[in-house]
Formats: sequence, structure tokens, C-alpha cells
Amino acid sequence: MSTLRVFRLIFLFFIAAIFACSPRCALAEKKQEATGQAPPVPEVTVITAVPRDTPVTIEFVGKTVSSRRVEIRSRVEGFLEKRLYTEGSMVKEGDVLFQMDQKPFQADLRAAKAELAQQQARLENAEANLKRVKPLAEKNAVSQKDLDDAIGTYRSSAAAVEAAKAKVVQAELSLSYTTITSPVTGLSSFAVKQEGAYIGFGSDSLLTYVAQLNPMWVEFSVSENQILKSRRQSELGIIKHPEQGDMEVEVVLADGSIFPNRGRITFADAALSEETGTFLLRAELENVTDTDNELEILRPGQFVRARLHGMVRPNAILVPQRAVQQGAKGSFVWVIDEEGKAEFQPVTVGQWHGDDWFIDAGLEGGETVVVDGALKLRPGTPVKIVEPGEVKTENN
Repeated sequence: MSTLRVFRLIFLFFIAAIFACSPRCALAEKKQEATGQAPPVPEVTVITAVPRDTPVTIEFVGKTVSSRRVEIRSRVEGFLEKRLYTEGSMVKEGDVLFQMDQKPFQADLRAAKAELAQQQARLENAEANLKRVKPLAEKNAVSQKDLDDAIGTYRSSAAAVEAAKAKVVQAELSLSYTTITSPVTGLSSFAVKQEGAYIGFGSDSLLTYVAQLNPMWVEFSVSENQILKSRRQSELGIIKHPEQGDMEVEVVLADGSIFPNRGRITFADAALSEETGTFLLRAELENVTDTDNELEILRPGQFVRARLHGMVRPNAILVPQRAVQQGAKGSFVWVIDEEGKAEFQPVTVGQWHGDDWFIDAGLEGGETVVVDGALKLRPGTPVKIVEPGEVKTENN
């Protein structure tokens, strides 16, 4: 048998099998249509869009700053003798941090006091001489020049005494400056200079820093666009600001925990930063002491999130974030009409509010909005409304 003949027989057998199967397949399809069940009605959970006054929270990235960061510097030149504090520890106002070598300053004080005593002795002699010359001058027993010389010597001696007193005061101040204390209560930094180092003036006089931890500042920046948008929303009545701008600031720490104390904005920079295009805002709040280690929770330099509270959005409509779908033409939700059928509804979403979206446009209030089960819906599809948690997946 030739190869061509074999191929012809296989082709004829294949055609016969198709025609033999077609009536049976068509009959099976008709039977399935006659006995088959309608597709199940999609199950959904819904909410009713209800307009209500809703607090608005705006969040920014901020940084903690000491309300008073003091540079500890030496006011006199000399050698550093002792460091009397533990680096990184809490120090109180008036605590001695450094001690400089006092011997040169004590010698200067003694010299100043000796000069004062010398000038006081000269003043006493000048005063005694003036008392002797003055009665004689009144009787013309001495010349007028002798009286003038006595008066000039007395006044010169009195001035020399005052200058000597000033030198004593200056020497006492210089001696007191050798004992360097903390002007505030706060957290100390590392020592820039160690024992035995020579302390000069200017940049060489810096010894350490002390940062006051209570109250604490939180600084954050607001962009120009955000300020203009907030102002425009306020003018349109979309956002209602508190009276006199009295907004509270809530601090969220790096681990997501909420700092227990809230603060208030105490400073707003008058000018826009040319480098960042933002306005600097500063909030002040009371720090909290950690009971475990007796140290304040907030430290300078921490990155936190600052949440502004106090604004209200009147008659706002909120829907859960998972209820909003994204399509080719933007955001939309599914709503259930009076006949229990799903309808496609485009919306304009605003900012987040917890797990919800603000709906800026598309919903007027009173609509039944689908939350779960929206992936199975098509326009005009009848639905079954169930309680949350009862929606069946496709695998079920």
C-alpha cells in the first residue's frame, strides 16, 4: 500500500469521527441547557454613604529639636585641669562640668588686690594733704597753685583707686570663669577637649554641648502647594480650620507608637525657603520621662511623623479604600440600585482618612456602595447583600 493511500484513509476516518460526534455533542449541549442551573448570584457587602462632619488629619515628616541647645565654652584662656561630668549624662543647672587651672588667675587676683591697696594708700595721703593745704589757702598762707596741685593729686588718686577696683573685679571674674558650669538642665554631649589641653578663644574654646529636653520642639516643613491648596479649600468651605489656627500636633515615633503628649504650633517661619520651597513650622510639647531609665523619651535629632489635628471637613463622604476600583478612565465604585442590581459609578477621590477615602465627587450621599465582592460584578448584575465576612470566593 502506498504512502499516499495511507494518508487518504486516515483523513477519511477523521472526517467520519467528526460527523459521528457532532449530533451527540449537540444533543449533550441541549440537554445541559435544559437541565443546567443559572450562574450563582454574586454576594457582596455594602455600606451606605452618609455625609458627616469628619476630622481631617494631615501628616508630615518632622525632626525633634532641643528647645535650648547651649554651647559650653571657656571664657578665659588656660589649661583644662578636670572634666567633672559623665559624657552623655543628664546634668542640672549649676552643675560643674569642667575645671581649669586656677593658679595663674589666683595670682592675677592677688596682684590686683595689691595694686588696689597701693592706690588706696596714695588716696589717703592725697586726702590728708588736701585737708592741710585747704585751710592754709583760705588764709593765703600757701599759693593757689599749691591748692590746685593738692586737689589734682587727690582726684587722680581717687580715679586710680576706682581703676584698681575694676581690675580686682575683672580678676575675680576671670577666676570664677575657670569653674565652668551648665546654664541649663539637659542632656550633655561628649567632651571636645580633654584634661591637659590648652583652651584658647574663638572656635578653640568649645568644650561640649548641653541640650534641654523639656520642653521639646518638633520641626517640620510644609510645601507652598500644600499651603495654597489648604487656603483654597478653606475659602470654598471644603475644609474648616479651627479658630485662630489653634491646631494640635500629634507625634508618631519611628516604631509607630503615639507619643502621649500633644503640642501646639508656636512658630511659623515668615519666609519661604529658597532651597526647599517650603515653610518651616515648629511645635512645642512637654516631654515624658521613661520610668525604666528615668530619661526623657524624645531626644534631639529623632525623625518622627507630625500629625496636625483640628481641621474638619463638613458633610464629607467616606468609603473604605478597598471599595474604590481603578479603571481605564480613573477611579470608580459599584453602587446597588433600587432593583438590587450593580451599577458603575465614577468617583473622584481625595486624601486618605485611616482606612477610608474621602470622595470629592461622584457620590451625593445615601448610595449603597459595594465594599467586598466587587470583582465579580458587571453593570446590571443582580447581587445578594450579605454581612461582612460572609462573601464567598470563587474557590468556595
